[in-house]
Amino acid sequence: MFLNNLRSYIRFRSALALGFLLSVNSLLLGIWVAALPGIKQRLGFTEGSLGLSLLLSPLGAITGVFLSTRIFSRIPVGKWMLFGYSFVCIAKIFEVNAASRPVFWCCLYLFGLISFLNGVSVNATISILEQRHNRLLMSTSHAMYSLGGAVSAGLAVLLFTLHISSGWQIVLVALGILIILFCIRGNLLAHRDIIHSGSGLQLPSLQVLGISFICLVVFMAEGCVADWSAIYFGEVLHAPKSIVSLGYAGFSVAMTIGRLNGDTLVSRFGNKKLVVTGCILASLGFTLVVTATLVSIAVLGYSLIGIGCSSIVPVLFRSAAAIPGLSRVQGFAMVTTGGLIGFLAGPSLIGVIAEKAGLSTGLTLVILLTALAAWVGWRNRFLAGSGKAGTRETFDEQIY
Repeated sequence: MFLNNLRSYIRFRSALALGFLLSVNSLLLGIWVAALPGIKQRLGFTEGSLGLSLLLSPLGAITGVFLSTRIFSRIPVGKWMLFGYSFVCIAKIFEVNAASRPVFWCCLYLFGLISFLNGVSVNATISILEQRHNRLLMSTSHAMYSLGGAVSAGLAVLLFTLHISSGWQIVLVALGILIILFCIRGNLLAHRDIIHSGSGLQLPSLQVLGISFICLVVFMAEGCVADWSAIYFGEVLHAPKSIVSLGYAGFSVAMTIGRLNGDTLVSRFGNKKLVVTGCILASLGFTLVVTATLVSIAVLGYSLIGIGCSSIVPVLFRSAAAIPGLSRVQGFAMVTTGGLIGFLAGPSLIGVIAEKAGLSTGLTLVILLTALAAWVGWRNRFLAGSGKAGTRETFDEQIY
C-alpha cells in the first residue's frame, strides 16, 4: 500500500508540484541551519540577541494574517504560489549573505510574511485537491517538505567538505529551485481558485485554539531543530563543523519516512491517536537530546522528534479545513498563525533562555510543551474523526 501510494502520488502531477512547493522552504532551511553559526559570528549576535532578531519573522507572519484576505480575494492561488515561492528564494539569498544586521532583519520579516501566505495558499490547494479527487494527499505532500530538509542538510555537509561557503551554497540551491519553479509553472498556474475567506481575523473557539496550540508546539519543535540543532552540536557537543547539520538531517529523514506513511496511518488509527502519540514521541526525543553526551545519541533523539512530529501537522491542517462554521482559508489562517509563531518565535524564546541558563535548559521547555500538547490533543473534539477525505480513492490511473 505504501509503495502504491507513493507511485500514485508521483504520477499525480498537480499534487507533486504542490509537494515540491512544500519542499522549497526546507531546501532553503537546510542550508540556513548550517549557515546560522556563521551568521551569528559574522554579525556579532549573542544567543539572546539572535533569538530576539528571529522574532521579526513571526511579526511578518502576523502581518500576513491581516493581508491574506485582501490578497487571496484578488489573486488566483496559482499565481500567488509561483510568485511567493520565487520570492522566498531571493529573500534567503540576501538573508544568508547579509553584511549588516538591518539587511538580516528585513529579510527575516519578509520571509515570515511571505511564508505565511505561501503556507495558506499551498495547504488550501492541497485540501481542494483532496476533495476533488476524494483521496488523502496532505501527509504525502508534507513528506516532500521533510525530504527537502534531508536533501539540503546532506548538501550542506557535502558542499562544506568541498570548501564552498554557506553564501554560495544558498545561491546554488535557490537557483536550482527557481529553475524548477519555471519548469512547473504550468501546473501551478492551472490552479485558478480564489480562496478568499470573506473576513480577516475572527475570534476562535477554545477547540480551534487547541488545534492552533498543538500546531504552535509542533512548529516550535521543528523551528528549534532548524535554528538550534547545528549550534547545539557545535557549542554543546563540540562536534566538528562538517557534521553539525546531522541532527537536522536525522530529523528530516525520520519525518520523511513518517509522512510518506502518514496517509495510510491516519486511515488506520485516526487523527487523535496519531497526534497524541506523535507529541509523546517528540517529548521523548527532546529528552534524549538534552541528556546526550554523544553526537550519535543526539542524532537518535532528533530522529525520534522527526518521527513524532511527522504526521501531526498534516492531520491538523486537514482538521482545520473541516471545522464547522469556518471557510478553508479561515481555518488554515487560524491554525497556521499558531504554527508560524511557534516555528519562528519559539527559537527566539529558546535563545533568550539559552543566554541565561544554557541551550539544554532552553530545550527542556519544549519537552514540557510537547507533553502538554499531547493532553490538549486528547481533549480536542475536532480531532475525533478518522481523517478520511470521504471515500478513499483506489490507486488507479483515472485521477490523472
